[in-house]
Amino acid sequence: MSYQVIARKYRPQRFSDVVGQEHVTQTLANAIRQSRIAHAYLFCGPRGTGKTTIARIFAKCLNCTGGPKVNFDDDDPRCLEIAEGRSLDVIEIDGASNRGIEEIRELRDTVKYAPATSKFKLYIIDEVHMLTKEAFNALLKTLEEPPGHVKFMFATTEPEKVLPTILSRCQRFDLRRIPAALIVGHLAQIAKQEKVQIDDTALHAIARGADGGMRDAESTLDQLISFCGEKIQENDVLSMFGLTARSQILDLSRAILAGEVEISLRQLNELAKHGKDLGRLLSDLLNHFRNLLIFQVSNGDLRLLEVSETEAESLAEQARSAGSEALTRIMEVLTDCETRLRDAASKKILIEVALLKTIESRNAASIDTVLKRLEELRRDNNAREIVSIPMPAPTPAPPPNAPPPVRAASRDAASPESASLESARTTASPAATNMSAGSDGDLERLWHQVVDAVGRASPFTRSYLLEAHPVLFDQNLLTIGFDPEFADHLQLVDNAKNRTLIQTKLSEFGFSDAQVKFVKAEARVNRPRPAEPPVEPASPSATAAAAPAAPKGAEEAVPSQGKREPGPGSFNQEDFKNDPLIQKALEIFKGQIIEVRA
Repeated sequence: MSYQVIARKYRPQRFSDVVGQEHVTQTLANAIRQSRIAHAYLFCGPRGTGKTTIARIFAKCLNCTGGPKVNFDDDDPRCLEIAEGRSLDVIEIDGASNRGIEEIRELRDTVKYAPATSKFKLYIIDEVHMLTKEAFNALLKTLEEPPGHVKFMFATTEPEKVLPTILSRCQRFDLRRIPAALIVGHLAQIAKQEKVQIDDTALHAIARGADGGMRDAESTLDQLISFCGEKIQENDVLSMFGLTARSQILDLSRAILAGEVEISLRQLNELAKHGKDLGRLLSDLLNHFRNLLIFQVSNGDLRLLEVSETEAESLAEQARSAGSEALTRIMEVLTDCETRLRDAASKKILIEVALLKTIESRNAASIDTVLKRLEELRRDNNAREIVSIPMPAPTPAPPPNAPPPVRAASRDAASPESASLESARTTASPAATNMSAGSDGDLERLWHQVVDAVGRASPFTRSYLLEAHPVLFDQNLLTIGFDPEFADHLQLVDNAKNRTLIQTKLSEFGFSDAQVKFVKAEARVNRPRPAEPPVEPASPSATAAAAPAAPKGAEEAVPSQGKREPGPGSFNQEDFKNDPLIQKALEIFKGQIIEVRA
């Protein structure tokens, strides 16, 4: 008698023998007991998970002697005929080789004939998604209203390729990938019956390589028995299929979390030298960090993971080495590498770069985190300033012959922050609730302070506000205008994020309920801009000497205190254009520089 492979020799013969698909077998068994048998069934799922096997067992239940019933006799002649493929009433069709309309027309013509010896005539079509659209359409009417003695059973690995009109006429069952623990237990039983000694680590390695397919695992065990004989160890499995030992995966992940660049690259080089599948290595490493993240988030709940006891101990140890955000960034790097690996000319170099990125990403912080931290520091700084200057100190009377002090131009004046707070208090007074651009300098000073504050939080937004001007501040509504020349900036700056940012700065200056509106409006002539310092800054002595003779209102033309005066060459357009970040942005967005404004 010819040799029979393990996958066929130990094929399940009844519903209770099927591993890992209880949600399907239990539903079919209940349908038989309740006499609620449909006319068409569709079994979907990955390869080697039991789609055709369940269809054959279902056929046995329907056509067994005295059936339909779940508990049929194993020696029933009709069941033996179905198991051996000799039954005239159970027709198995390969959808890949019988996919044309002519074959379906022949099937449609034979459907009307009664079964030869059984109760039902059953058609099992494997890989049904391979049928052509014309063949599907020819089957529609027969599939929807077949004769009472006909049942259809379809199996497919790609249900998305089956026409929706076919899907709507079938009861669909989705088979899952079989958990590794169930595969290990089933293989251990087979090895015991075959009188083969195999290590638990070797069984886990086989289950890991099978990726949820029982048939793949059984075929691997069959091949290993031929290769190793009656004793199988983990190294035999790893060497035959190019897999990486679980201990090596744990060592590599431990080096990544510890930031040990040299050790990580050395371990990768050793694995590559021994012929390990680098794609599989990357997948196993990504799966380990996924398990580590789940372990950390679930507070060590092992029910969500498929790991051995040794691996569970390593997860508990490594969970203390990094937070969930760091693990997420590591997984993002590895996922990106896995996507690009299939097109890479040198897979080893790509994985080496990915390992370096994972080590760097452990301590990286997102832009949102950085901005949030900067905002907290700025608020703490403002709070300290307010506490340190709760009330302005009384000014002593000047000597009789002393010149009057000039606050706007003096180098010894208050700091910019205290000046801003003082101006905010003045502006927030009841007399200043209605300010226009033409009344006095209060609105301009407030606008300068708002632009400076916005610039510290978002330099990008500030670059647009430099071309804007305050139009009116009435009833807690600040109207900001753009000249027609810069009208295109309106759609760039007028959004909820920028409005909220400006409102936040206004609230810090005493306008807690202020609103913001952007309009297109002409600016006043010779309006001072917030970011434009004087072209030729005067010396402190000259400024103080000229201050008494300045006309009233000249204080508006003096730059705000604390502004750093640009030295020669403070802004160079060529340096800006050649900046690496600017060049990288142009490369990413396929753009070009049209104009540069200081």
